Amino acid sequence: MSQKTVFSSAQLPSHLSERDRFSLWQDIHVAEIWSVEYGTSENLPFQASIEATAVGELVLGQMSGTIKHATRKASNIADDDNDGYLLLINKADTLLSGAQAGREYGVGRGEAVLVTAAEALKMSGADSNVWANIVVPRAILTQAFPQIDDRLALKIGAESEALDLLKRYCQLLETGRSLASPDLVTHATETIVDLIGLVTGAKGQRAELAGLRGLRAARLQAILAKIADNFADPGISAQGVAQELGLSARYVHDLLQETGTSFSERVLELRLQRARKMLSQRHNDDMRVSDIAMISGFSDVSYFNRCFRRRFGHTPTSTR
Repeated sequence: MSQKTVFSSAQLPSHLSERDRFSLWQDIHVAEIWSVEYGTSENLPFQASIEATAVGELVLGQMSGTIKHATRKASNIADDDNDGYLLLINKADTLLSGAQAGREYGVGRGEAVLVTAAEALKMSGADSNVWANIVVPRAILTQAFPQIDDRLALKIGAESEALDLLKRYCQLLETGRSLASPDLVTHATETIVDLIGLVTGAKGQRAELAGLRGLRAARLQAILAKIADNFADPGISAQGVAQELGLSARYVHDLLQETGTSFSERVLELRLQRARKMLSQRHNDDMRVSDIAMISGFSDVSYFNRCFRRRFGHTPTSTR
């Protein structure tokens, strides 16, 4: 486990104006951490500090200062393709409110909420705020809890025994000696992930039985609908679909992979089925095969012919 690192506005050149200091701080944040659009308090001087301690692939962090708004849009997601999860824990006497996954949340002191960098995110606070972040890569949390996305943007009360234990455990790791043993790092990582499962309600028999129901299934349906509506567009891409839905491209690929059919495979199958249908319809007899291929989304007729024969066992012309 590495030592704690700090990124603070106090480290910026003192001769810069407040506006320039904030601009530089945000530029560094985007380049070194992740792409977020911040807004500061209009009543207090700009001040921001981020502390981060790595535990294996996890990061235990804290954000404090006069950052009042944080927004992650589709363009931000496209910038870095960061799709990790963040458990936000409010540590100040303020209200952190926001929205994600079609839900609005508001967390007071000691309360928490799970969000993801893979989807559009909004958060607002007071003139001065302090919150902790536990950042977990998507692959790690979804492997432990496949239905974790159903728990996004749900408030976790300060009275939660599991949350209290998680806070104290993280504090021990942040303030204690650095872990040198790989076995201990693995143990600490697994413990944090396990506690997040308990905190969010993702762990337990009822949660495990939920499978892909809820938000995760809804996102998959939205992705499939976008593909079905736009497969004939030669420019369709997983990145484009992801951006339209406010997701990361990696998340789109992961969801489709779980179905057993990749993005490109789905697009190709839909294009071939449209071409086959058009070729078999008598009212299209006057259309050239190349025109039908283009209408179906193929920009290369030779490639279309190869794919069609491989899929259906005969040429497009013989289909007529």
